Amino acid sequence: MSSQPPTATFVVPFEAQWSDMDQNGHMRTTAYLAAAENSRMQYFAAHGFSMQEFTRLAIGPVVQTDEIRYRSELRLLEKASLEIQLAGLSPDGARFSLRNIFNRDDGRLVCTVTTVGGWLDLRERRLTAPPDNLLDVIRVLTRADDFVELSSPLVRSS
Repeated sequence: MSSQPPTATFVVPFEAQWSDMDQNGHMRTTAYLAAAENSRMQYFAAHGFSMQEFTRLAIGPVVQTDEIRYRSELRLLEKASLEIQLAGLSPDGARFSLRNIFNRDDGRLVCTVTTVGGWLDLRERRLTAPPDNLLDVIRVLTRADDFVELSSPLVRSS
């Protein structure tokens, strides 16, 4: 029996809308970021962590950095898919890196959005480790080829 947990591939469909376009006729940066954020929340909701559950737990994901790498254009009404991969994780899960991969329906890579974030304790207003069942949901995501272990932001007292 393998000690590795099963992996989960999560892909959501996407179609570029009029409000997503920039003056050059292709999808604007903020639209990619919004679509990436939305797909991550869809992933958590599909695995039992809706906004209501995050409110109940008094924690929520917080973004520290986003990096976008463009490869090709996405134009009005073009269909695409967004896959989420785990690009990094601290041992306690307090810090994570998730990658959204945008592919047009013809298979061509459009761009990647790599987000580094953490879990914010909404009462204490500081980063915290997620509950075990949420950490399990993160750990089962398909790992990116360049997955790295991240350092924990939590200070340990001795």
